[in-house]
Formats: sequence, C-alpha cells, structure tokens
Amino acid sequence: MIALGILFAPFTYKTVVFILASAAALALFPYITNRLTSLYGNRTAAIRVKWITFFLFALGALALWSGSEAVLPAYIAGMVLARFASKNSQWLRRMRTLTVGFLTPFYFLRAGTLVSIPAPAAAPLVLALLLGAKVVSKIFGLYPVISVFRKKKDERWYYTLLMSTGLTFGTISALYGYSHGIVDANQYSLLVMAVIASAVIPAAIANFFFLPKELLPKKVHLTELKKEMAEEYFF
Repeated sequence: MIALGILFAPFTYKTVVFILASAAALALFPYITNRLTSLYGNRTAAIRVKWITFFLFALGALALWSGSEAVLPAYIAGMVLARFASKNSQWLRRMRTLTVGFLTPFYFLRAGTLVSIPAPAAAPLVLALLLGAKVVSKIFGLYPVISVFRKKKDERWYYTLLMSTGLTFGTISALYGYSHGIVDANQYSLLVMAVIASAVIPAAIANFFFLPKELLPKKVHLTELKKEMAEEYFF
C-alpha cells in the first residue's frame, strides 16, 4: 500500500499538502471517533457510520485533488481504527454492509466497464504470462511464511492459494495507469483480466484439491439431532 502510494504520488506541492493534512487527520481520527461514540454511540442516527463515511470521502477527495488514488487513504484509516473496530462489532457489521453492498460495487463496476473483452482474446499468451507471473510471485512470497505456521501440506497450499490474489490493489494500479495514460485500453484490459483470474483460479484450485476437511465443523445429521432432542425432552 505504501509502495503504491509512492508510485501514485506526483510529488508536487499538492502532494505535500495531502501528506501533512492526512497525517494530522489520521492522528486525530481515533480520538474523535471514540469521543463521538461515547456521546452518540448506539443511537438510531448512526453517527459513527456517518462520521467515518464523511472522513473517508474527505480523504478520498483530498487524494484525488493531489493526484493520488482516493482508495489508498482508506487503508491507512482502517489500520488506525483497527482497535476501535475490534471493540464495536455492531458498528463493524454496519460498515461492512455499507461498504460491500453499496460502495465497493461502484468502484468495480467502473473498473469493469473499461475492460475490452476482445483484447484478452486476441492475446491469450500475454494474459497467461501476466497471470502466471502474478500468481507465482505471490506463492513464492507466501508459501515459506505460511509453512512456519501450518505444518500440513494441504493447509499450507490452501492458505497460500487463497492469499495469492491481489484483486483490489491490482485493479487500483491498472485503473490508475489507464486514467493517467501509462497503459492503453488493451493493456488495461489484459491487466484487469489477469488480476481477476488470479483471484478466481487459485481459489478454485485450493477448494477442489487442498481443502483441509479436518478443520471444517462436523455436520450433524438432522435425524440424529431430532433423536437427541427427543431423548433430552422425554428422559
């Protein structure tokens, strides 16, 4: 995230304003959020959700003004607010619903409408090379680390493949490159298709071939459950 932020920064006076203003706002963000929660938390008006949404939109607008990507400050804000989120599960569910159900689709719809389907079809080898480079580089970095925590082979490969995607940052990078004339429409389409494939194909392989079934919750047959309930009721 920091590397992408540096790559996206145009390094003008606007960048300096963006960095200083964001640093000051993020430093005060947890304090103000906790203060608003103590005063207005758990009320019908949902002040916390409105405040955090306003804060993220304000940082996003500042990022766009400075020439960076609007979504990048949201990741820093999420890390700054991690302790608050862990203590407020109800608020976290509301924000997840708002983000996944309302905000995220707009971003991915915009990124998807710019994709040209004939471009990947015309250059399948390039698409395969991009996909292979992305997945292999992820596996190379993830597998040794996951092996430290997971000793079974199936579990190591399962977690590695599930984490070998980069859907959000991949589309952010491609969209930034296309918006600023770094890549053309065909190159953008190939990049986005490779990013999407890197999220779908490894996950499918992980679930089909390396699913650690011993970690799944045991299923209780319905008739056995009814029998246990009847025995408990009558005896």
